[in-house]
Amino acid sequence: MLFNYLKIALRTLRKNRVFSLINIAGLALGIAAFVLILEYVAYERSVNGFHKNLPTLYRVLTQTREGDIWTDMAPALAPLAKQEFPEVRDFCRVGEHSANGIISFADGQDSRSQQSFRESKVAYADASFFTLFTFPLVQGTAATALIQPNSVALSQTQAQKYFGDKKPLGKTLTLNNQFGKTLYTVTAVYADMPKNSDLIFDAVFSLQTLANPANLNGNDWARLDSFDGSYLTTFLQLPAEQSGEQANYRALADKFNALKKKRTPKDESLFMIQPATDMHLAASLSDPYPTSGSLGFVYLLSGIAGLILLIAWFNYVNLSTAGALKRAKEVGVRKVIGAGPGQLIGQFLGESLLLNIVGFGSALILVAALQGTFNKFVQKELSIGVLNTDGFWLAGLALLIVGALASGGYVAFALTSFQPIQTLKGAVQAGKGGWLRKTLVVAQFSASVALVIATMVLYRQLQYMQDKDLGVRLAQRVVIRGPQIGDGPFAPRTSMLEDQLAQLPYVKSFCQTTIVPGNFYNFTANGITKQNPRPNDDKKGYSMGIIDDRFLKTYEIGLVAGRNFTVREAELGWEKSGKLMINETAARQLGFASAEKAAGQIINWGQPYEIVGVVKDYHHQGLQRAIDPVIFMPRRSVSDLTVQLTTDPGQGGRIQDKIAELERLYKASYPGNPFEFFFADENYNKQYQSEQQYGQVFTIASALAIFIACLGLFGLAAFTTEQRTKEIGVRKVLGASVASIVTLLSRDFLKLVLISIVIASPIAWFAMNRWLQNFEYKVTISWWVFALAGLLAIGIALLTVSFQSIKAALMNPVKSLRSD
Repeated sequence: MLFNYLKIALRTLRKNRVFSLINIAGLALGIAAFVLILEYVAYERSVNGFHKNLPTLYRVLTQTREGDIWTDMAPALAPLAKQEFPEVRDFCRVGEHSANGIISFADGQDSRSQQSFRESKVAYADASFFTLFTFPLVQGTAATALIQPNSVALSQTQAQKYFGDKKPLGKTLTLNNQFGKTLYTVTAVYADMPKNSDLIFDAVFSLQTLANPANLNGNDWARLDSFDGSYLTTFLQLPAEQSGEQANYRALADKFNALKKKRTPKDESLFMIQPATDMHLAASLSDPYPTSGSLGFVYLLSGIAGLILLIAWFNYVNLSTAGALKRAKEVGVRKVIGAGPGQLIGQFLGESLLLNIVGFGSALILVAALQGTFNKFVQKELSIGVLNTDGFWLAGLALLIVGALASGGYVAFALTSFQPIQTLKGAVQAGKGGWLRKTLVVAQFSASVALVIATMVLYRQLQYMQDKDLGVRLAQRVVIRGPQIGDGPFAPRTSMLEDQLAQLPYVKSFCQTTIVPGNFYNFTANGITKQNPRPNDDKKGYSMGIIDDRFLKTYEIGLVAGRNFTVREAELGWEKSGKLMINETAARQLGFASAEKAAGQIINWGQPYEIVGVVKDYHHQGLQRAIDPVIFMPRRSVSDLTVQLTTDPGQGGRIQDKIAELERLYKASYPGNPFEFFFADENYNKQYQSEQQYGQVFTIASALAIFIACLGLFGLAAFTTEQRTKEIGVRKVLGASVASIVTLLSRDFLKLVLISIVIASPIAWFAMNRWLQNFEYKVTISWWVFALAGLLAIGIALLTVSFQSIKAALMNPVKSLRSD
């Protein structure tokens, strides 16, 4: 019996090749998109899941009075918490950015031969790092790897990079960073940290090294017994929570804040504690805690995956029910000779499952072919194996089976519901089930049009952000990382380099500052007021930027009032010169009536400072956020060097030649320091990476959804045309033109597309209007976006339907009238 069903199913699929191919193509595309996106979702959900202690680990956060949430904590906080609160079993402080610098080591037997690498994936950490987090050691002991000062653990790849096949334990490295030049001994080697981890370091240095004041290089804010400087991410280990027990970490946060209120009653910031399980993806979309992943993006991709799969199943139901009339007589005959409902349903359900299985197999081939491209798009190394995480493959397979059974079950029910007498008489009408087909077409195109509108709005916002006048010029600016290796002061060599740069014909200007547009400011501060402050003025925050006297000229940032820093003021620094500049937003926040009235005034920040100039507001960071109130502090320091190049290709040759000459001069001035650079405009646009990714997702999803919907529309048009073959022949004999017949056959489908546009437009407007609220500076959603998306949908639908309509209209009427 089953063998017979299989033979009938194969014959049916072969007989209806066009319908079968359209169904298989739609299902394959839908399932392939679903599987690829499911891989991404499974990967994001797996991040940090390999840590054995993850359920008991928590991260300490601080919320400022303005509502900003920071992950960096003061060094002395964690030891005090363990001392005061018995529920804190252990802690680990991690300095994720403070260790960044240049690592040097001896090459071979000659200790004078040094190799140097600038490293940005290094960190300071407590001795508990390898016991609280599950990063297996391949050499050394987890409990003691970082217990001693001046010790370092390397990843396997990094150990191979530095020492080759030689045994790394006991070898010496030199770290040159903001804390000066410090020697470290390699005490452990760990397996490379997995990519599905929020903590990924090539080297981990003992935090206890900074307990020695001699290793701070004058940076007293970094003292481990300090409550002032905040630069360490702090993790706590708490007891495991029992079922039904109130969350321990919330009660602990209250204790933290009570202790803070007692020690510093004027400090209005609050401590919060976040479960490490929520560190990558938030607990919910309303969760305000900072995360390294995007739960919203995961939900968006999940929704798009489900939507595309649903559209594919809609296609199947549509085409199968439309073709039901072809098999009506078959069902009638089989019922007359005794076939029961169960047998008929089993046969048609089997055909549905066969079609879905073929579609699934084709989808797996597509996944294999597209895996590399998809991985580049999401910038992750994904594969089908990722679905083994937490039973994702089981959930995905269950969804596919349920969908196949549901869609196939409806088709089987529709085919077996015909009355045998009616079918044998040919009394079954073509309109049976038409309402469902129309509903599904409307649903398909509504989803497609909504995605098109979303894509257009998203790209308009992205284009707006990239084209808006930022108040700062970034093109043709090359930023070269500052030196950190050298014996003696850098100032004489820096002066020599600047003299050489001034002689180059293609260098218009340059500056050395610790802030670069597109990156963060140096730090934030409060307690800054004018001489006659208003209530709570001292609690307002300001972004602090350290610049030299050439920063404004190099980046072409304007002044509204007053003057720029002088060379002398930059050489003295703000502490000795007593001079500052502010931007327009800071002038308003300080309470000055205008920028002109702010220039020349005195503000207090521990000591009095004169405002020598007011800088025109510019977008130092992306347009997602409002312009910060900024205070600029003068200092000439050996930091990032920004070089403004001319746009004339004749001066200095090609850009590659200019960079090569800059590299030669840099290495001659700072021997032993690696030459690293980036372009300021490219660096700035990295802030829009997530928006660009959203745009690509919506573009691909829109194209895929419309293509699958049009496959179904093509099949339905073919079916409708076939059903009306004789009618078309009669109309042509009576003198109907090709245009009138095409209009007749296309009209009903275009009505459905118009209904789809009406339904999709308000939904898309609501969703994208909510999304635009994330931007301080944004576009408005214009009416023409909906009109253009609608015209695009109508045009695509018309092209799809017209192919079949024109083919039918051009058919010989004699042949049409002969057809049975």
